[in-house]
Amino acid sequence: MYAQSLFGVIHAFVKNKAQAEDVLQEVMVKIWQKIDTYDASKGRFYTWIVNIARNAAIDKYRSKAYKKERENLSTNNFVDVIEGSYNLGKLTNAIGIKAFKEKLKPKCIKIIDLLFYKGFTHKEAAENLSIPLGTLKTRNRACINELRTLLDIK
Repeated sequence: MYAQSLFGVIHAFVKNKAQAEDVLQEVMVKIWQKIDTYDASKGRFYTWIVNIARNAAIDKYRSKAYKKERENLSTNNFVDVIEGSYNLGKLTNAIGIKAFKEKLKPKCIKIIDLLFYKGFTHKEAAENLSIPLGTLKTRNRACINELRTLLDIK
């Protein structure tokens, strides 16, 4: 039921379809093994599993093996267009995030894209946007609060 949405989150970080499928399998096993740690009072189930998927994708993206593998790939693997029946834009929109993200201010969209979709650390995002680290963190907090207001989450 959640596989397509989780695959979209993972594929945003791990651009290789086969590797993203492997990470998805690992995530599903992890969810199955850790289900007793889920606490409904802390948030929705979907949010919990998306966080597990996102963290697993970031771990894969930052791993030495993944970085070393990418060093030896041809430039064709780095094209920003996703082809095939698994269009990431559709997957992201299928979980309803895209519509809310587009309602944010442009600076918030950039920050959220870097931190949550591309897996940048706060430091990397601050450097990318040429702003101080503290400013980025303050803006990120404000953007998340704005997103919560749009989603009506308390």
